[in-house]
Amino acid sequence: MYPVYETDKGEKVVNGRELHEILKSRQDFSTWVKKRLLECDATENKDFERFHKKMEANNATLIEYIIKLDTAKEMAMLERNDIGKSVRKYFIKIEERYKEQVIDKNQLSPQLQLMNMLVENMNKQELEQKRQAEKLQQLEEKAQEQEEAIQMVRNTFNKDIDKDFHTWVNNCITAIAESSNYKFIGSRESKYRAVRGESYIRLKNKKGCNLDDRVAKAKGRALNAKPSITKKELEAINKLSIIADDKALKPIYETVIKEMMICYCVDLKGGDSHAE
Repeated sequence: MYPVYETDKGEKVVNGRELHEILKSRQDFSTWVKKRLLECDATENKDFERFHKKMEANNATLIEYIIKLDTAKEMAMLERNDIGKSVRKYFIKIEERYKEQVIDKNQLSPQLQLMNMLVENMNKQELEQKRQAEKLQQLEEKAQEQEEAIQMVRNTFNKDIDKDFHTWVNNCITAIAESSNYKFIGSRESKYRAVRGESYIRLKNKKGCNLDDRVAKAKGRALNAKPSITKKELEAINKLSIIADDKALKPIYETVIKEMMICYCVDLKGGDSHAE
C-alpha cells in the first residue's frame, strides 16, 4: 500500500518524497519535510538521512530524505487528517508483522542456537576482513600518493637546469600559474604576475634584498654609461636579470622556484615564457 523499505541493518525506513505524496500535502516537499522533521525533533543521521540525487533529464540535483519508520509515524500523525491516521496505522501494522517474523533465539534447540552463533561469528569475521581490506587499500593508496610526492620532490631538486636561467624560471612560473593547484581569480596575465610576485617576496624573506631599488640603480648606471641606450635594452634590465647576474642571489632564487613547484605540486613540463 505505502512503500516501506529495509536497510542493510534491518531498519524499516520510508522515502520522504513518497511519504509527502501519499499524505497529499499541499505544501512543497522541501518546506513540508523540513517543517515536519523539526516538529518531530528528528535528528539527522539518527532519525533520518539526507542524500543528493542527480537528475539525468535536466541535470538538476534533488535532496532526498530517508526517514525511519518511527519518525514517519509521527510525521503522518502531525497531518491531523484521515489520510495521516490511515498511514500511521499502516506503519504500525508493518512493525507488528516484522516483529512477528522475528524468532526468539532462546526458543531454538541447542543445535540450532549453536548453528546460529557460528553463522553470526562467520558474518562478523567476514565484515571485519572486509573492513581490514578496505583499510589496507586506503593505506596503500596513501603510501602511493606519498611516494609520488616524494619522487616529485626528488625530481624537482635533482633536475638540472638544462636551459638558460631566464627560460627555466619563466617556464616554471608558467607551469605554476597554469596549475589547478594555484588558486587565483583573475586574468591569465595577472596569474603570471602573481606567481612571479610571490617568488620575489619569498626571495626577499630569505635574503632580505630590495629588488626594486636594485633595478632602479642598475637602469641609472646603464643610462650614465650609455646615454643612447634603447628602450628595449633598458627594459631588459629587470628583477630577473638582476638575480641572474648576482652569483650569490641566483642559487637562492633557484631554490625559491623549486620550493614553489613543490608547494603547488607542479612537475615542470615546459611552457611559454613570460619574462618580467
